Amino acid sequence: MSSRIEQLIDEIEEYIDGCKYYPLSNTKIVVNKDEIDELLRELRTKTPDEIKRYQKIISNRDAILNEARTKAEALINEATVHTNELINEHEIMQQAYAQANEIVRLATSQAQEILDNATVEANNVKSAAVQYTDESLATMENIIAHAIDSTQSNYANMINDLNQYYEVIKNNRNELHPVEEDLTEIDTAAGASAGSDLNVL
Repeated sequence: MSSRIEQLIDEIEEYIDGCKYYPLSNTKIVVNKDEIDELLRELRTKTPDEIKRYQKIISNRDAILNEARTKAEALINEATVHTNELINEHEIMQQAYAQANEIVRLATSQAQEILDNATVEANNVKSAAVQYTDESLATMENIIAHAIDSTQSNYANMINDLNQYYEVIKNNRNELHPVEEDLTEIDTAAGASAGSDLNVL
């Protein structure tokens, strides 16, 4: 069963895949800020809980080792008790010492094997938890970086378009309102034409 943080990452990826491309672009997409903010906000809320869960898994390493130590100590104690019982039997003193030494050796060997296996298991649990956490954080890092790049690119394109529209509007207004010199020249030419008509009369 996947965690909520994995589900959120899947939802963000599906959302990005479903976004429309920016006009005339095959790489830039149009992102709804409110929707992506909501997904990222929930992701940010759930991340600490997930990390705590992974820390709990890592902490189980100590529990595994403690259980292994307890089993090892129990074996050694049992071997020691049995050894003392054999030593107390005077008729088989030599045999008791040999058996006692063998029992202690086997118990020590078994205890060390339990500790070694427990250490390997605990390290594997810790390594898997750390790797999973790192992969989850790397995925979030890539998604956020992609969102930042896309947003910055969209803003840059919007500013460039606005500048072009501004220049077009400005030029259109200038064409509607000619400069004063052009108006003066037109008035002078009109006056000269009227004087010429009066002379003819």
